[in-house]
Amino acid sequence: MPDPIRFYYRGAVQEVRDAAPTQTILQHLREDLHCTGTKEGCAEGDCGACTVVLGSLEDGKLALKAVNSCIQFTPTLDGKALFTVEDLQAPDGTLHPVQQALVECHGSQCGFCTPGFAMSLWGMYLKQEGHGPSGRQPSRCQIDDALSGNLCRCTGYRPIIDAARRMVELPPAAFDRAALAERLRLLQRTHGFTYEAQGGRFHVPRTLDELVRLRSEFPSALVLAGSTDVGLWVTKQMRALDDIIYIGQVDALKTVTEGEGMLDIGAGVTLNDAYAAVCRHYPDELGEMWQRFASLPIRNAGTLGGNVANGSPIGDSMPWLIALGAQVVLRGAAGERVLALEDFYLGYQQKDLQPGEFVQALRIPLKRAALRFRTYKLAKRFDQDISAVCAAFAITLDGETVASARIAFGGMAATPKRAAGAEAALLGKAWNEAALQAAMAALAEDYAPLSDMRASSGYRMRAAQNLLRRFWFETRPENPLPAAAVNAFAVGA
Repeated sequence: MPDPIRFYYRGAVQEVRDAAPTQTILQHLREDLHCTGTKEGCAEGDCGACTVVLGSLEDGKLALKAVNSCIQFTPTLDGKALFTVEDLQAPDGTLHPVQQALVECHGSQCGFCTPGFAMSLWGMYLKQEGHGPSGRQPSRCQIDDALSGNLCRCTGYRPIIDAARRMVELPPAAFDRAALAERLRLLQRTHGFTYEAQGGRFHVPRTLDELVRLRSEFPSALVLAGSTDVGLWVTKQMRALDDIIYIGQVDALKTVTEGEGMLDIGAGVTLNDAYAAVCRHYPDELGEMWQRFASLPIRNAGTLGGNVANGSPIGDSMPWLIALGAQVVLRGAAGERVLALEDFYLGYQQKDLQPGEFVQALRIPLKRAALRFRTYKLAKRFDQDISAVCAAFAITLDGETVASARIAFGGMAATPKRAAGAEAALLGKAWNEAALQAAMAALAEDYAPLSDMRASSGYRMRAAQNLLRRFWFETRPENPLPAAAVNAFAVGA
């Protein structure tokens, strides 16, 4: 008998043997377990009606994260704990403080989105320091970030935000983390396994060597990380995926290390953890990008390595990685291969990957004293929106002269791409208005952007040029402007 999927849910270990490998957690909940509190809205990880919280062991410690169940495949639950809205109410019927606060603050009207909001709030509740009358209230920024993946169309956000503040004032609800961690330890496997059902195979290696072997044995298999894009291939495009290799249990890919002026981030490190690591070195330059990248449930599941391997021309990570001179570490049976990230992309959805290779890590240069670096995202919404234009600029100055320049854009070409002409227009020139004008003009030769539902070609070009001007305003040697003067979202603006 093939190994079943084993996970902890509603006080017991659940075993799944016959679900399709691409069945989503949401489908399993509603169709197999008949737990219908979790809702399906968009089926693409945008609306948040399907939000659940997953518990897992990370470096031996319990981690609890809100994710979108509509795009996560059921086999990814192996060795984890699943929490849904059915888990919040106490056995005696007492509402959890999250639920009670939503009731008291009138945070629900039609109620369809409410289970997702409740689970996002519960995820924040578990991280909050102190509860009860003396508890510390979350900040508005923390609340907005926790709810960035949830949409409401009838109640509006004010009463829900009120509930986020109210929930920490109510008598606290206990949660036994130690007991849950112990249960999860008993579920952990010592070796990888393969789940097979309904003609599909879901391979779950535990070590890098196992992953290399599987990738060589199944070179056409899909390598799956956070499923935040691949999940849509199934739910929206109805694609059949025969062989899947899931890297989410390979601990060697979840490391973040520093050395020799570089920050190495494994391909299995989640976006949230990866941005946290990078922002320790570039807090002012990348803090807003971290907050605006998708939503918290997406960042809790997706990985920086997956974002790079996907290679979308509108992916928000690649422009700043390219501008900083990041490298991608590839791994196959023949060993490691290191490329400059911009050389990894050969064309639209085409990457320099040899058969049997996969993305192992990203190497990101650490900050240098003379570096002027900024990244900007233009989208129709502040939270959880695809960029119309994403720009990243990195220059070093020798006095007032541009000694090096790296400029990269997303949304302007078929791949994330450097602006070679604009860079050349700046090199060796004084960082002044004349050099800026020359570089802005060169951008029109570097890119021929398309028009689509997010922006027209003309808007993209004008926006790209104006973002370069904004960068100059912020970094010019004479009278640089503070963030509050150029950013409508900056504190105090």
